[in-house]
Amino acid sequence: MGVGIVVQVTSDHFVISFVNHGVREIARLYADEELEIIEQVAPRAGLVSMEQVEQVLRNVLGDQLDADKEVDLGDKWVGGTLVFQPENDTLKPYDMPIETFFHKIVMVRDRLRVMEQRINSSSMTDEEKVNLQQYITKIYGSLTSFNVLFTDKESGFTGSGGK
Repeated sequence: MGVGIVVQVTSDHFVISFVNHGVREIARLYADEELEIIEQVAPRAGLVSMEQVEQVLRNVLGDQLDADKEVDLGDKWVGGTLVFQPENDTLKPYDMPIETFFHKIVMVRDRLRVMEQRINSSSMTDEEKVNLQQYITKIYGSLTSFNVLFTDKESGFTGSGGK
């Protein structure tokens, strides 16, 4: 295969990036016979692990994927209007398309989820994280009355009584 660099070592194989043949896995059982060490270099300090890169990607992409996730409005509400009728008859009522209102509720839910992710991945103490999570759970509980708008139950809110 030619010259390559060992990029990962496990208990049963080496992962080697070869100049002319790309990345290959070689079983350690055969490596002693087939591999010749030309130069052995200690890894540089401060390198980022693949696990750390994956966690960062999960956090970044998770935020984006959740924000773009499509949520269905219950069929009974499609094309409907939300009317805010003041008690005072001299004031004009305010009409809002229910889709607009629903979109705003979904944005609140998605932003709460992003906030949860950021809290969980932050460097706060566990006690601080738990305290903030309790507030978020209470916010979800306050928003459960809007679950009537969602087609799917799992798209809605759950407070401390839910999962």
